[in-house]
Amino acid sequence: MKTIGFIGAYDKTDLIIYIAKILTTLKQKVLIVDSTITQKTRYTVPVINPTKSYITEFERIDVAVGFNNFLDIRKYIGEMDAQALQYDYALIDIDSQENIERFQIGTNEKNYFVTAFDMYSLKRGLEILSEIKNPIQLTKVLFSKEMLKEENEYLDFLSLGSKIIWGEHKICFPLETGDQSVIIENQIISRIKLKNLSEQYKESLIYMVEGMTGININNIKRAFKIIEREG
Repeated sequence: MKTIGFIGAYDKTDLIIYIAKILTTLKQKVLIVDSTITQKTRYTVPVINPTKSYITEFERIDVAVGFNNFLDIRKYIGEMDAQALQYDYALIDIDSQENIERFQIGTNEKNYFVTAFDMYSLKRGLEILSEIKNPIQLTKVLFSKEMLKEENEYLDFLSLGSKIIWGEHKICFPLETGDQSVIIENQIISRIKLKNLSEQYKESLIYMVEGMTGININNIKRAFKIIEREG
């Protein structure tokens, strides 16, 4: 099982769900772990009988809510063998220093820092990273209206002195009203539809999946087309 971390104070829930949808369409078995303080998936992913911690299935994606670590998830499933989680990918949504340690993100296949450039997302996100004790490589995932060079430089400046090693490439998503409307509509109808997202958002999703999996980009594009036809 490959573990991928999505770290930061910015709302990452829908982004992670869309990535998981692409992966399941590529015949990968995926677990989303919502370890955030807000636990947004508790409210946006349908579940019949929510408890303090649970795993539910949503469009062939398993979503785990309310767990502190993978050991607790294995206990819930009833499999204590460390290799018993039969998933190809676990996508972990993290917004606290405690869960960076609990989920041992330093051992992950890949880690992303997701942020917009409002002061809360940026400074709170970097605060989460500030107590990391050992150097760790992160790829930037940036949400911005214009993606100014100065914004990226400001992020670099604020992170000086931390243990963060920024990856060579960054992934940029647009902050567009149209994309937000699609995201809200998907939540209302409890479906994952990608057809009406902006072209830049779609391209960034495809590029991100390629970077985290190494799957041929043409196969990812074909999977994306299948999802678009479904919706």
